[in-house]
Amino acid sequence: MSKGFDKSNFDVEFELPQDQVDRLLKEYKKVKRYQKSNLFTIKTLDGTETFVSKMIDEAKDAGF
Repeated sequence: MSKGFDKSNFDVEFELPQDQVDRLLKEYKKVKRYQKSNLFTIKTLDGTETFVSKMIDEAKDAGF
């Protein structure tokens, strides 16, 4: 089992205010929870899912 999002596990090379890091982690967890949901599966199967697919396309265009 993983240790999760313990802040001591991160080695950050740049400075960000802690509130922004917390906000990003919260948004990440929200997206991952949505990806695991039945609603995401149904929307993916019928082709109407756009939230995560847009993010994936943006990441591919950026070279990630």
